[in-house]
Amino acid sequence: MKSRLLSAVAALALLSAAPVMAQTPSPAPASIEVPPLGFVKRTLPNGMDVYTSRDTSTSNVTVQVWYRVGGKDDPEGRSGFAHLFEHLMFKATKDFPDETFDRLTEDVGGNNNAFTSDDVTAYHETIPANHLERLIFAEASRLGSLVVNEDVFESERDVVKEEYRQGVLAQPYGRLFSLFVPATIYQESPYRRGVIGSLENLDAATIEDVRRFHATYYRPDNAFLIVAGNFDQAQLDGWIDRYLAPIPNPERPLPVNNVVEPEPTGPRELTFHAPNVALPAVVLAWPTVAYRDPDRIPLTVLDGILSTGESSRLYRSLVYEQQLAAQASSSPDFVQQAGYMSAYAIMAGGKTPDEGIAALRAEIARFRDEPVTDAELAEAKNELVADALRSRETIDDRANVLGFALIQTNDASVADREIAEIQAVTAADIQRVARRYLTDQRGVTIRYLNADDANPVSEQVTDVTAPVTVADLAPVGEILTLLPEAERAPLPEIAAAVSPATPPVADFRLDNGLRVLVVEKEGLPLVSARLSFDAGQADEAPGKAGVASMTAALLTQGTTTRSAPEIATEIEQLGASIGAGAGADFSNVSANAPANVFPQAVALMADLVRNPTFAEEELDRQRTQTLDGLRIALTTPGQVAAQAAGRVVYGEAPYGAPASGTLTTLPAITRADIAAFHAARYRPSEATLVFSGDIDEMDARALAQSAFGDWTAPATAAPAATAPAGEPRPTRIVVIDQPGAGQAAVTVALRGVSRTDADYFPLTLGNTLLGGSFTSRLNQEIRIKRGLSYGTRSSLGVRRDDGLFTASAQTRNDAAAEVADLILAEVTRLSTTQPTASEITTRQAILTGAFGNQLETVDGLGGLVAGLALYDLPMSELSAYVSNVEAVDGAAVEAAFAEHLPVDRASLVIVGDAAQFIDALRARHPDVEVIALSDLNLDSAALK
Repeated sequence: MKSRLLSAVAALALLSAAPVMAQTPSPAPASIEVPPLGFVKRTLPNGMDVYTSRDTSTSNVTVQVWYRVGGKDDPEGRSGFAHLFEHLMFKATKDFPDETFDRLTEDVGGNNNAFTSDDVTAYHETIPANHLERLIFAEASRLGSLVVNEDVFESERDVVKEEYRQGVLAQPYGRLFSLFVPATIYQESPYRRGVIGSLENLDAATIEDVRRFHATYYRPDNAFLIVAGNFDQAQLDGWIDRYLAPIPNPERPLPVNNVVEPEPTGPRELTFHAPNVALPAVVLAWPTVAYRDPDRIPLTVLDGILSTGESSRLYRSLVYEQQLAAQASSSPDFVQQAGYMSAYAIMAGGKTPDEGIAALRAEIARFRDEPVTDAELAEAKNELVADALRSRETIDDRANVLGFALIQTNDASVADREIAEIQAVTAADIQRVARRYLTDQRGVTIRYLNADDANPVSEQVTDVTAPVTVADLAPVGEILTLLPEAERAPLPEIAAAVSPATPPVADFRLDNGLRVLVVEKEGLPLVSARLSFDAGQADEAPGKAGVASMTAALLTQGTTTRSAPEIATEIEQLGASIGAGAGADFSNVSANAPANVFPQAVALMADLVRNPTFAEEELDRQRTQTLDGLRIALTTPGQVAAQAAGRVVYGEAPYGAPASGTLTTLPAITRADIAAFHAARYRPSEATLVFSGDIDEMDARALAQSAFGDWTAPATAAPAATAPAGEPRPTRIVVIDQPGAGQAAVTVALRGVSRTDADYFPLTLGNTLLGGSFTSRLNQEIRIKRGLSYGTRSSLGVRRDDGLFTASAQTRNDAAAEVADLILAEVTRLSTTQPTASEITTRQAILTGAFGNQLETVDGLGGLVAGLALYDLPMSELSAYVSNVEAVDGAAVEAAFAEHLPVDRASLVIVGDAAQFIDALRARHPDVEVIALSDLNLDSAALK
């Protein structure tokens, strides 16, 4: 289902739609009572609005500050400025040095992040509740006394450039959606500039500009503070009054920024070209309304009917029936001053942009020409209501819902009214807004094609006027520096900890051998089910890579009682999320639904698993879609590197083949292959079913028995997987040359360990130190110190057999060799020196904090329980997790890395424009292999 940020209301009822097939209709579900967001508001004397909501069911607290400044407020010639400044806000203040925010959050088991969009820059932290006072102090410090020096400014600007290269230039459709779509739709509004800006505008920025930007927009009356979680209200109010209330509000008014976007004067068509576009794309777009306009609501419901889920009009028509598109969707974008609706299609192989444009126009015309059906209307509302329910599952979620409503409308009550307004939308409302806004005369048509000699790459337009200029910004004022340590305001003391509680797990088996685990979670009326099988990549026959994934994908594409369209419609009528997927060792079928319709969701889930038909026509469709997706993936450096790394480490062994299959194996998979894989591997005696959420053991037992109790296993035993990791292989240095790549992807890969290895916890903690968090060593060396990457990461990659350890980063092409050296050096350091005691303590906090966060959602909790069951680990490991992490010391980490992940066993894969780095790499690694991307063969261990 399409993800949406949608507010919820005090009471909501899922609408029941007419069944799409001849079955006994279920009784109408009872309404779900959802409590209001329940935030309390007060305004400080300096103009800052504060919203708080107490929740003692969690051991955490979230602190969010939403500033009313975004991409639209970037000065002329300085696009990307608000986003650049977001990065700088994590640096020093007069009272604490750079990276202190990470120390105050990640190092104690929390997390922090921020985002910038057209209208807002928002900062959010979640921490154990006993650290709340420190976060209030820190937020006040960076609002009132931020330090910006030249070195930090230049380093973070380089980081943002790498973010631009990674998200815009290195992605095949990055330019289209980040740059060309907004620049084409809007004619006068500052929204026509991409939020991330341009390399030229970023280079033009000066440190004085940055300081003036902070003085202009970072002020108490331009911010909302939101705090939710486990706290004492009086105590919190006192901290806010102590730290935030004294910050003065400037008398200078904010720059005027209220551009009225003109009405379209006629249709427009444009064509753009970009490198490495494997399949052409088309976009239709129409200017619509700002967020607070009442027509936003029927347009939102229209969008749900158009493209949410596989029963939507776009998927059903363009992808499923006509098979014109590999992907087709739509997006409503409503912001403070304007808005638009867009629909797009990435064409299937061999299909033309003109075919896509005609098909999109036909689907839009249907909204204008005839009312939507009652069933479609009910289904869209159900999905929106269920998504709203999921959007308030955690304290972070609820704060986000509130913050978004406040930024767009300055009215907190919007968050508690929206679902009632959606429920009131009629078919006539939808037809009215379609006729008003989605007309051919108002439309913009975009074609996005691969660049070649005749059609060079389309350049981003950077010379764009804006209502705010650099001259409009406030004077710099006092330039602050980090005070000597003795003069800094001390950090507040830490209060007594609030420990997370792990719920008990009920564990039983049905008579047919199906293991059932139940973990109840009070709170929202949501329930999750996860059914897992020993059926993964490890079980595929040679030359059949992709069978496990294809089998899982086809489960939702037809049973003996339901067609694929009927399944999609039924899922979406329930407001449920039901899907399936396969990994290295296991396949999982999952369902998440509101509690009042959860039994129907499980009954449907059981039919998908037990009675699939694997129709030839559905296999053909799924194969075509997968091949189109693979062609797109093979133009993206990071995805190519990930697939090649598996072959380098595992060779011809089952783990070595790409899990989704290859351009060669997918066409060779037959219906008989799929049916045989399902018959052999999908059986109750080898399966585990996990229920989590608003369900108790008695109800879960009855539901499991009803759905799966009469399912009998085949008489023959399931075949055993044979050495899926194969024998260890020699190390390799491989470059895959992709001329014109926007970035280089650098991956260090080693054969790792199984999940049940005795060194799992030391290796997990060491991996977190290496590249598992923002404060990791890799990120410190590559991003923070040198600005060479937007982000680095490492993964232990455990499996049943030896896993795949990777450490990776994307960087500009000419820095690929340097980044490779930095990654290898950090892997070496972990296996040759002990981490310090403080590093161990902070990594332990990060792991236990992430564990606590996972306990907060029904899917996260169910995933933890399922993970233990799949690897035959006792359920007692759930409650023992924290103590297992805390038992690890520095010596254990060093010893585990030295034994299992020594750098002399490491291979290196780099995908990018080799001409820009091959000489430097060859000087370090004379034995490097260079393979042209056009010659890459993922069926072979040799890769060619």
